[in-house]
Amino acid sequence: MSFELHPRDVAILVFVTLIWGMNFAVVKFGLESFPPLLFIALRFALVAIALLPFVKPPKGYWLPVFGVSITLGFLHFALMFTALKYVDVSSAAIAIQLQVPFAAILAAILFKDTLGWRRALGMAIAFAGVALIAGMPRPQGEFIALLAVITAALIWAVSNVQVKRLEALDGWTISAWMSLFTVPQLLIASFILEQGQWQAIAESGWDGWLAVAYNGLAVMVIGYGLWYRMLKRYTVNLIMAFSLLIPVWGVMSGVLFLNEVLSWQIVVGGLLTIAGVGIILLRRPKTADPKTEMV
Repeated sequence: MSFELHPRDVAILVFVTLIWGMNFAVVKFGLESFPPLLFIALRFALVAIALLPFVKPPKGYWLPVFGVSITLGFLHFALMFTALKYVDVSSAAIAIQLQVPFAAILAAILFKDTLGWRRALGMAIAFAGVALIAGMPRPQGEFIALLAVITAALIWAVSNVQVKRLEALDGWTISAWMSLFTVPQLLIASFILEQGQWQAIAESGWDGWLAVAYNGLAVMVIGYGLWYRMLKRYTVNLIMAFSLLIPVWGVMSGVLFLNEVLSWQIVVGGLLTIAGVGIILLRRPKTADPKTEMV
């Protein structure tokens, strides 16, 4: 593996993080057409259709992959997408970055991974940044939604522990079968908790379906296809450093496309969070596995 990035690959990595960062605003648009759980189900259905013809069954790992579908596919995305219906994109794009500090904590507990003072400092800075954003004046519903985003970040870290134990499988296999297992869970939950699903499907315009296609094809198939290719060429720490651009693009998408106000709390809190996560990524925790979905 190389330690020196080719300029073309730098452009590719920036492009991938742009796709993922812009997805926060795209999801917001998609939620205007579909209920959150139905929207996620459509996303994963599209991913499964696109990937399953090209991967093998996870023989010997059916149950662990199903477990990942519950935590990452169902719980993480259900909380994240539902929260995005009520909270601003900028706050969500920054708060979800707590998944990295949570992963470091779990690595220390479950894998005896030494934290060290640098990683501990990074955690403190990241949490302080999100706390500053959480302290902004906002309606109670938005505060609860922000807590849901933070909970989704914690669940993401838990799912990384599960994925760490699936090292015999490649990322595409995990993603494809996890997506297939997740779809019925989301559809059942949508049937119980949501209303107007058939009406949403029948009446959704091109913008709603474009949001679904963007999530399934651009974010997953194109984004992760390029990301996995870069991971084969370069060291993980070098590639993971580019993930720090995701919240930057996320905040910009909220400001540019949703007319969100870029307050000083968002700016300072975002910088603190990104700095803290950056410190942790320099000493990547074992559970920050690049096979899992980050957005």
